Amino acid sequence: MNKIVYWLLITGLAIAGVVIGVKSLNNSRPQNNSSYSQAAAISPNDWIKGKKEAKNTLIEYSDFQCPACGLYYPLLKQLSREFGENMMFVYRHFPLQQHKNAKPAAYASEAAGKQDKFWEMHDLIFENQDEWSAKSDDKAKEIFIKYAGSLNLNIEKFKNDLNLEEINKKVESDFQSGLKLKVNATPTFFLNGEKLQNPRSYDELKNIIQQTIQTAS
Repeated sequence: MNKIVYWLLITGLAIAGVVIGVKSLNNSRPQNNSSYSQAAAISPNDWIKGKKEAKNTLIEYSDFQCPACGLYYPLLKQLSREFGENMMFVYRHFPLQQHKNAKPAAYASEAAGKQDKFWEMHDLIFENQDEWSAKSDDKAKEIFIKYAGSLNLNIEKFKNDLNLEEINKKVESDFQSGLKLKVNATPTFFLNGEKLQNPRSYDELKNIIQQTIQTAS
């Protein structure tokens, strides 16, 4: 797939996500500026990589089953490799209703996180999106358990943790914080608290980050 077709696909998927998201979430609005600031603030429960003391933060609201999120995944991974010393990267769950396996995938990542393997599971889920996205609930769960095995997790603990109310609440908390920030599609990015228009190429995303880092230094 050439670069032009690739980014046309991303643009089309992003537009589709907006249309679907607006239809299902258009009644959600932030209550006030205070609730917006609280939603944008970094929480001890957030999944973070990069430099925690960095002046610059990129928050991603994402859905593991979202095709556009899957296309942006390698860009963000490359971005974290290049700018990990100057940026803090935050992942938050925003499972859309139309994606039946998005929540189970989020639960699987959180269960892996309880064994310090959130980002490893995050990567496996995105890299193998086509394998589990269209499967039944039970089949998708079996696949996530297989991924847990490949990460050498305690499988019994992983299975039990998938059903924890604590994990359910964590995913829902991320989702609600997204609603307060007017997130209505995935992926949605906030750079230092400001919502970004989704970049159409890695170079465009990289330039935005470089300019932000230079301004902050």
